[in-house]
Amino acid sequence: MAENISFSVALPYEAEQISWPQGHESVVVAREHNSLMVAEETPLALIYNGIDYAVMMITPHDIDDFIVGFSFTEDIISSGADLRQIKITAQSDSLRADVRVNAESLRKVLARTRRPIAGRTGCGICGADMESITNRKICGVIGQEPDANAIHKALENLRNHQVLNKGVGMLHAAAWCLPNGHIVHMREDVGRHNALDKLIGYGLRHQLDFTQGFCFLTSRCSYEMAAKAVAAGMSAVVSLSAPTALAVRTARAAGLVLISPARTTGMYMVSPAPQDQESI
Repeated sequence: MAENISFSVALPYEAEQISWPQGHESVVVAREHNSLMVAEETPLALIYNGIDYAVMMITPHDIDDFIVGFSFTEDIISSGADLRQIKITAQSDSLRADVRVNAESLRKVLARTRRPIAGRTGCGICGADMESITNRKICGVIGQEPDANAIHKALENLRNHQVLNKGVGMLHAAAWCLPNGHIVHMREDVGRHNALDKLIGYGLRHQLDFTQGFCFLTSRCSYEMAAKAVAAGMSAVVSLSAPTALAVRTARAAGLVLISPARTTGMYMVSPAPQDQESI
């Protein structure tokens, strides 16, 4: 496990701050030396039973949750019981996770003959082949529309729960909200899909019921975000930024309630499709 791993989540860097008076464009700008807190990106090598599978760029926090969630949403494991051991070691500027899985999970790893995935920060399916994306089976969920007032409550309190993001301003978050809008779990990462994997991993480790409440994302909802939410059995997802068309189609096909974009002034429920319209 990762309890003894100590990597910084963010580091201060010297920078030159450039500013100008508000409302004035054609003026001499002011320059001064300052410092800027910058989020860390750490390569994490994921090795299953001695087989290199992926290198993902993550925020080095809640690493065990990420490994469990990633393994699940990658369809390597079917439940947390398929994991036998997680051993994380720190190297000079990276992390290595040696993960032991059961025989069925190992067969899935061996069946994937692609080279190890190099996971960029902004992408959740880097390294996947085209067939694995277009032919991916999407299971069904029982969607439940969250109460609008509960969503508004979560919106108003979302930023206050982003503990790691304070002073950094660039970390994504995936939050789990109770039906009344109270935020009970929050996971953060420089990668939006990593944050969701961490939340899903936490849920698997602690038997969280993803049908009772909704997931709130501070990022856009693209295809892999919707697919991960469906795989976890979530009934509803709310995101601050707009969805992609494929995310909408994925949510509608699975029965996932998708509300995106969501603002304190209003929101769009793009899935399910309006009853008087055909799906896009």
